[in-house]
Amino acid sequence: MASLCVVTFAAAPTLTKTFQQAVLEWVADFEATYSRFIPESLISQINAKAGREWIDIDSETEHLLSLCQEAFVFTRGVFEPTALPLIELWNWKSQSPVIPTDAAIDVAKSKIGWSRVQRSPGKIFLPEGMSLDLGGIGKEYAVDKVAELASQHGIHDILIDFGRDILALGVPPHGAPAWHIGLDDPNQPGKCWVGLRAKDVAIATSGDYIRRFEVNGRRYGHIIDIRTGYPVANGLIAVSIIAPRCTVAGMLATTVFILGPGEGVELLNMLPGVAGAIVTNRSRVTSRNFYEYIVSGG
Repeated sequence: MASLCVVTFAAAPTLTKTFQQAVLEWVADFEATYSRFIPESLISQINAKAGREWIDIDSETEHLLSLCQEAFVFTRGVFEPTALPLIELWNWKSQSPVIPTDAAIDVAKSKIGWSRVQRSPGKIFLPEGMSLDLGGIGKEYAVDKVAELASQHGIHDILIDFGRDILALGVPPHGAPAWHIGLDDPNQPGKCWVGLRAKDVAIATSGDYIRRFEVNGRRYGHIIDIRTGYPVANGLIAVSIIAPRCTVAGMLATTVFILGPGEGVELLNMLPGVAGAIVTNRSRVTSRNFYEYIVSGG
């Protein structure tokens, strides 16, 4: 998952060992199947054969791609599973990052468009030059699936944290009425700006204050707005979302980050069971119900 993954729960030793092994096996299989960084993965095969072959997919992949479709429609294309050409063009990991030319950006944008991906039962076909990246939903989906595994093993009080994509179910082992989750302060990384009371909710954060690069004093983050072809530059540095499922929280966090504070908070206020906080360099904007989750004194 390219991040620290922690699962916290309490159970009898035998159940603990059985569940731990089940989680490790499922996560390893999931990453081997859907990581674009593994040449043998299903996603890599789909991308490598774009424009040439239909690829067979199983029911779980069908479900994951259906979630991508739902996110694409709900966000009116802001969430884009085929944005990989732009992501690779804006390589924030490079030792010597370079600002792409407008021509290069236009070429990359021409290779993007989820609506052009062809799907039929058990199969998928990408047009030539296109490629999938499930980074915007994959880790969050994994969190929700591990929660399903926990339920199947009779574990209902659990905290799943995959790279700060979190699902908190039930209560913690020490007897508190809810899990307490601290939100990182992007203006002072490593410190929390607020503590949240979390019970049967997911929390996901999108931000560009860590994964970024600077050129001539200007910051370029890793979250790309496919409408412009450039990294988001609307003053936001982090968005945290509380939602019933991690896939929903993660999708909304990225979407709100791209939309910006005004349109973003309007969207959050329209959605039942969802709350969020938007952090800029100078201020914080929250949805109407965000403060219902704040730990007293937090």
